[in-house]
Amino acid sequence: MTVFIYGPLRFPPLMACILGLEDAGGAQPARAPGWRGAPCSGGVFPVVAPVQDAGPGDGLHGVAFDTLPGTALARLAYCAEVFGLRWHELQIERADGARPARMLVPDDATPAAGEWSLDDWVAATGDAALRLAGDVMERFGRANPASVRAMLGMAMSRADSHARARRDSAVPVLRTGGSDTDVEVIERRRPYTHFFQVEETDLQFRRFDGSMSETVTRAAFVMSDAVTVLPYDPVRDRVLLVEQFRFGPMSRGDRYPWSLEPVAGRIDAGGDPEETARREAREEAGLTVGALELVARYYPSPGAVTEYLWSYVGIADLPDSAAVIGGLDEEAEDIRGIILSFDALMALVSGGEAENGPLILTAHWLAANRDRLRRDA
Repeated sequence: MTVFIYGPLRFPPLMACILGLEDAGGAQPARAPGWRGAPCSGGVFPVVAPVQDAGPGDGLHGVAFDTLPGTALARLAYCAEVFGLRWHELQIERADGARPARMLVPDDATPAAGEWSLDDWVAATGDAALRLAGDVMERFGRANPASVRAMLGMAMSRADSHARARRDSAVPVLRTGGSDTDVEVIERRRPYTHFFQVEETDLQFRRFDGSMSETVTRAAFVMSDAVTVLPYDPVRDRVLLVEQFRFGPMSRGDRYPWSLEPVAGRIDAGGDPEETARREAREEAGLTVGALELVARYYPSPGAVTEYLWSYVGIADLPDSAAVIGGLDEEAEDIRGIILSFDALMALVSGGEAENGPLILTAHWLAANRDRLRRDA
């Protein structure tokens, strides 16, 4: 049966990635009368729904394939299972007349207001969606769709972080090393993909003398963007830290793998740093923070880790009762809140028990800005 493709799959790079086709020459413009596309907040595909009293020319616009190679159909079916899509049969219209067809529609989705626009979607989401599709389809034939779907939230966050980096890269002032166009990628591999991802790349980069380097192999631990927030009560002059088990110190061989940290969390796909900081303060510490003071945005370990952090001080009310046990059960979090005076915080940093980079950075920022925050309070 003819396959009708609408929505994001009409974006040629995404269509090529999902179907595995270098050339979509077999596609013909088509329309599904009596159907409309609406935005879906947080969704990958638009919601489609029947329309009553549609006028001539109205309907869902897309392209139709009379035949697709078996591999392309298998790839499309794999994508459908990962993203929770199902086949729906309908009638479409083309220049050569009406015919039966089938299209993929979301299982569970609630439409938002307005009409879905491919151009608007590409501008807002295209880069992240293409990255996500590459992540998913790389596992075609190697991982079952259910296991990929279970990790889809983190994959979406990684894709969103990639798009944010492309959009918000800091413009060089002192740096003279060039841009990503001065790096030639020869081969890229992902030997491990689960909640996190390892990416290994053979590449050459332009040297400061203008020549290209020899081919080198570099590996990165791929993570999504994240935030940290240190709650500070300027009236009582105290902060709240959290303590929790961390696998990194344990893997290094640390005999005491419980870490003292600011509140922290990963930015979900479609989220923003300040929204995430407020959410994590509620989830990890049961706190509502007021004003957020940006400490810095930075790569904590750029040699081999993609993680990018926004660190904040969050103004909060911290009575003794604010130190609670928190965290989300579904994420197996067990987090203890600890209230410290400012002086005790700085003693912790100078004494060496504070071994968390964002905590040390934020403590020194607080030391430099404490008088202003107390005056403002």
